[in-house]
Amino acid sequence: MKTVRTYPKYAVIDVPGLILIYLLLCVLSILFCRTFFSEILQGGAVPDIFVLVIFFTIPGVLLLFLAVSILSLLRDLITRQTGSRFHIRLLAYFGLIVLFAAIPVVVITGQSITELARLWRAIDVDDAINFAEEFAVSTYFSHLERFEVLAEENDFNELMRSSAQRPAEEDREEPPLFPEGITAIQDFVLQEDASWEMQGFLGGEDHKLNVPPSLQQGFALREMPRDRDRVRYVMYPEQKILRVISFNLGTGFDDAVDTIKNEKLRFEIINSLMTKVNPLLILYYGIFFFPTLLMTLIIAISFTRQITGPIVELTEATRQVAAGDFSIHIQTRPKDELGTLIRSFNTMVQDLAKSQASLIKAEKLSIWQTMAEQLAHEIKNPLTPIKLSAERVLRRWRNEPERIGEIIEHAMLAIIHETEGLSAMLTEFRTLSRPLEPSLSSTKVWELAEEIIAPYRSSHPKVQFNTSHLRPDISVKMDPQRFSQVLTNLIINGIDAMNGNGTIEIRADLVKKRESRYCRLSIQDTGKGISNQEKTRVFTPYFTTKKSGTGLGLSIVEQIVNDHGGSVWFNSAEGVGTTFFIDVPIEEIGAEVSEAVGDKSVVLEGRKAEL
Repeated sequence: MKTVRTYPKYAVIDVPGLILIYLLLCVLSILFCRTFFSEILQGGAVPDIFVLVIFFTIPGVLLLFLAVSILSLLRDLITRQTGSRFHIRLLAYFGLIVLFAAIPVVVITGQSITELARLWRAIDVDDAINFAEEFAVSTYFSHLERFEVLAEENDFNELMRSSAQRPAEEDREEPPLFPEGITAIQDFVLQEDASWEMQGFLGGEDHKLNVPPSLQQGFALREMPRDRDRVRYVMYPEQKILRVISFNLGTGFDDAVDTIKNEKLRFEIINSLMTKVNPLLILYYGIFFFPTLLMTLIIAISFTRQITGPIVELTEATRQVAAGDFSIHIQTRPKDELGTLIRSFNTMVQDLAKSQASLIKAEKLSIWQTMAEQLAHEIKNPLTPIKLSAERVLRRWRNEPERIGEIIEHAMLAIIHETEGLSAMLTEFRTLSRPLEPSLSSTKVWELAEEIIAPYRSSHPKVQFNTSHLRPDISVKMDPQRFSQVLTNLIINGIDAMNGNGTIEIRADLVKKRESRYCRLSIQDTGKGISNQEKTRVFTPYFTTKKSGTGLGLSIVEQIVNDHGGSVWFNSAEGVGTTFFIDVPIEEIGAEVSEAVGDKSVVLEGRKAEL
């Protein structure tokens, strides 16, 4: 029984696998999306070409898969494969659904981003940032003016002399009292080697310096992070004495200034991006939305194949049943409406097969009746010349016994000839009607074929016998005598079909059908072939196209092969030739058995007759 698959062809990955890939693609898109937008919003520019190549690799690969799937669909449509139009129509419905779902999302998303950009441009963020920056600068210079007044108007000499005489421990216990804003005072003395050495210090330890920040009187340039949230003023209270006064700008002053600068830079980046909304949207959709859309279409193609595949196979199976092949069986699907339809179809085919068996039984009975009538007719024909010859001899014996020698030899030869014909016909009929149990023995197929072919090589010199594909290592358990009759009948038929001029090729192959192993013999001729009208009657008893044939040769071949547990069928084309195939269970093999994919009808192409 031939089992038809219900899964689609060209399916490299099934639908669950594609859905898993789709989910992975979504996760990767989310991860890359964060990187993509962080680079754009922080750097203010589209990612470099290397990153874009990585981003566009996924849609490129998906486009390739989609193109291959579409080309396979177009090929099926061009070659008019069964179900191709239905497949494309169903895929078009899925595609329209995807587009109907995607278009509103794209339009709404684009419009929302455009409106957000327009709202952003409407907000006067630049003025606010500039005002904050000007306010910070104004505050800074205001502090500088106040600090300079404090440094110039106050006399810190007495305080610094007392600090020089006070132990360091007392400085830590009682912090000095400075005017508001001053956090530390430090004096340096010029040495003979032109270096400056610290002479006194008042204030927090984090304000202490190892060297003067500047040698010029006035505010020293700030150095980060040393001067964070503070500013230092340099002055010369005496000759060769440099005094550094540290002022506090307030906790977090520099952090606030940095924040204003950073936010200003970020707002400038965003403002520049607001002018590139449309290119960024196209880039966004191309990198993140387009791959998911492609993956959805690929899943739709595979899903439609899952739907149309069983329908196509059901259609093909229906055509084979209509052609008379009731051995078809479709794989059962899950319990859905289509599965119920397939099970109903299988039940219908089984019922048709039973009905066909009943018809075949009735047909065989009719054939046997026809055979009996034909046999009676065939027996009656030779009886007439036998009777006439005997009567002629009897009359001569009674009337002219002295002249009986003139006719007796001719009459006896006629009687013997007709009797031998009757005997041969009865022997063939007995072989056909009462098959004998074959006497099986291990037989080398190559040796048996060569033994049978040998006489015909000399008697038919214009016929070429090709046995190069007969493997000497194949043995089959058979009845050599009866199987010789099979090969002999097929070889004689081939010689007659070629009118004694052509090529007969005999080969043996090893095949596996389901769990059984077979030797497949093929006898191929280059004769005139068998017409379509005659193909259905080839194995019918007493059917022959030869003038001198009995019509029992191929029926006997079929009977002997069936007695060996095998099967015989043929493939023929008019003007090309005929090949008869015989499958016989093998005893042993000397090489690996090739797969026949479950049934001989899968191996052969063209017209077949299977019994």
